[in-house]
Amino acid sequence: MDLKNLKINGARLKNTLEKMAAIGGTPGGGVHRLALSDEDRQARDLFIKWLREIDLEVTVDEMGNIFGRRSGENEKWPAVISGSHIDSQPKGGRFDGILGVMGALEVMRTIQENRIKTRRPLMIVNWTNEEGSRFSPAMVGSGVWTGKIDREWAYAREDIQGKKFGEELKRIGYKGQKKAEKWPVQAYFELHIEQGPILEKISHRIGVPKGIIGISWYDVWLEGKANQVGPTPMEGRNDALCAAAEMILKVEGLPGKMGGNMVATVGEIHNYPNSRNIIPGQVRFTIDMRSWNDELVTKGWENLRQDLTTLAARRGCQVRYEEVWKVKHAPFAESLVVRVKEIAEGLGYPSHGMISGAGHDATYMSQVAPTAMIFVPSIGGRSHVEVENTKWEDCEAGANVLLHCVLQSANE
Repeated sequence: MDLKNLKINGARLKNTLEKMAAIGGTPGGGVHRLALSDEDRQARDLFIKWLREIDLEVTVDEMGNIFGRRSGENEKWPAVISGSHIDSQPKGGRFDGILGVMGALEVMRTIQENRIKTRRPLMIVNWTNEEGSRFSPAMVGSGVWTGKIDREWAYAREDIQGKKFGEELKRIGYKGQKKAEKWPVQAYFELHIEQGPILEKISHRIGVPKGIIGISWYDVWLEGKANQVGPTPMEGRNDALCAAAEMILKVEGLPGKMGGNMVATVGEIHNYPNSRNIIPGQVRFTIDMRSWNDELVTKGWENLRQDLTTLAARRGCQVRYEEVWKVKHAPFAESLVVRVKEIAEGLGYPSHGMISGAGHDATYMSQVAPTAMIFVPSIGGRSHVEVENTKWEDCEAGANVLLHCVLQSANE
């Protein structure tokens, strides 16, 4: 058959996404489906049901990564893989991650119902714990699979309630027997919403990232002296929260101080004992630093750490730091980036070259296999929040680009 005019079923893709959005759906229209939660298990169960309906061979590895495989004419040739993640941020959006999984599912459904034979096997994947919001760091499933994160270290990661990753993975029934380790891959594609304002602003339907920025995560622990607020004079207090407040402003001002294209954010803070009439004695907060320039992030952290240490001493607080996670910027395979652009334009979709400011499983995949991503616009540039939204026609366009990228790569 002539594959040039082949399209996915946009109405079916919408229906699939809406059914997934109902699992962990929030009153504000978003999704609360944290990694290894009961909602995550329910979504995984439904995903596997859909994979089996189109006769894919389903495997779950020891990290809970789910793979669906469709045979090719040359079974020993490296497969073409596409996918993303099912887990969400706390009260996050209904397109982040899941579009890449459901888009890949729709691609598989389209290929299957048209009885298309490919030279190479095709695979779809749901990576475990991409968000890192419950169990830090992010991209743990793909990180272990690619050999960049130690499995036992990942199993030992704890959430805020002290529950361990490995135990929760077993609890929801997704600690598989298959070893989580990489195998040869012909190409990896990941469809995703942009999570920023650029594509909508310039009215382009498809974004073509050349890669993903580097990301560094740090935890900062402060210890002051807790005391009753009334009898304790202001002079001489060792207020850990006040010290943290000054430090957070240092984080905010770091990119301007360093120059270059960098962002720095404090997104999480824990105050102890968190009582209105006790001077805070302990604080933990997070730092997220990102740039395409890895050296800029390294120098930025050195500069910031010195400032924070000086500030803590002035406040009479003890401070310690933990580097939770660090990944360098990830350039994509130029040939696949060109392929995404050419296919988008061939389908009549205006495309735009860019850099991904958000982390994705494609970061780790790019280190072991030729990788590319396909972006579609985010309305208002909003993501990781309940109001996150993308037009259905843009979802369909992105899945059509993914379809033809997969088919071209599978027939090489």
